[in-house]
Amino acid sequence: MGMILDRQTVSALTLPEGKSTAFFWDSQLKGFGLKVRCEADGAIRKSFVVQYRANGGQRRRKLGDAAKLGADAARKKALAMLGKVAEGVDPAGEREAERKSALIFSDAVAQYLALTAREARPQTQKLHTLYLTSPKYFASLHKLPLDKITPSHVAECLDAIDLNSGKATARQTRLHLSGFFVWALKRQHCQINPTIGTETFAAGDGRERVLTNDELRDVWNACGDDDFGSIVKLLILTGCRRQEIGGLRWSEIDLKAGTITLPPERTKNGHEHKLTLPDAALDIIHSVPQRVGRDLLFGSHGVTGFTAWIVAKDALDKRLNIAEWRLHDLRRTCVTGMAELGIAPHYIEAVVNHAGGHKGGVAGIYNRATYAPQMRNALAMWADHIASIISGTENKIVTLRVS
Repeated sequence: MGMILDRQTVSALTLPEGKSTAFFWDSQLKGFGLKVRCEADGAIRKSFVVQYRANGGQRRRKLGDAAKLGADAARKKALAMLGKVAEGVDPAGEREAERKSALIFSDAVAQYLALTAREARPQTQKLHTLYLTSPKYFASLHKLPLDKITPSHVAECLDAIDLNSGKATARQTRLHLSGFFVWALKRQHCQINPTIGTETFAAGDGRERVLTNDELRDVWNACGDDDFGSIVKLLILTGCRRQEIGGLRWSEIDLKAGTITLPPERTKNGHEHKLTLPDAALDIIHSVPQRVGRDLLFGSHGVTGFTAWIVAKDALDKRLNIAEWRLHDLRRTCVTGMAELGIAPHYIEAVVNHAGGHKGGVAGIYNRATYAPQMRNALAMWADHIASIISGTENKIVTLRVS
């Protein structure tokens, strides 16, 4: 039966008895119709469609959900699309071609890495892979088509890297990302290099920020009882990198032994890292509620743990009155503070999982000591020092050696 599809008729149309799907066609504009369908949950869904013949076959395209797209607007879209058909263009085929040509960032990176693996030095290839595939850096770009990535997307990622890892890392990641987009441009995978115009983070702007005892106390006391507050306190107590704690898993923790063991894939140098935690750190972990079916301690969704770094850090800074600082400064503060407590440098390096220093080069091949007892004592001394700072009873630092 012919009908004019307008607001009233669309609202009144229902499924014929015994049918789960039905089409109703407009009597004025041939090919313009309404699809009514019963979903698995029993809900009735209505959507406008356009149907036409192209390339020897019948084609159909959805115009939009009838609950969001009005009948008049849908009719205009259908008319425009049928006009293209009259000119010999297949709109559905056009859309399929667009989907096929929309190369996703992660897929393009895989192609790029396969090519650079043939000619790049091993260390350079390792950095290509780290910066372009790790969720620490450009996670928000991974699922985007290359042509949809804008300088704004890149700038947001670089700001987060700068905030959490420093300007030197932001500069390096930007250089690797720019090199990738130069390659993509040459192969016509995108029309612009979205790193152009973003901050370059000039060389030589290294970080030397070490928080004072008063600043450490202020940061600790300003932390809330939420995930971010627990993470910051654990960063202060352990000297770990922010993603190592933000992505901490219950399966990496032995509460009975009081240890965390970070697997190689979660450390910067690719080496397993085991720490015996001081009581203060264990108390924080005990306070974190375990979620059923979720191995991650922090973050309520996703597979990488805590992700709201910028928002949470901004909120914390509003509660503070100290000079500009970054989360990575807590790691430098921990290393510096341990040294001032008289802890031997090679024990400190072991605590923060540095592969260089006393274990760099040939020395690292022959020196297989884990320094587990010394690391445990170093963290305990540091935790005691933090406790005295927070209580306002910190003593003068005296030179001791952890044996």
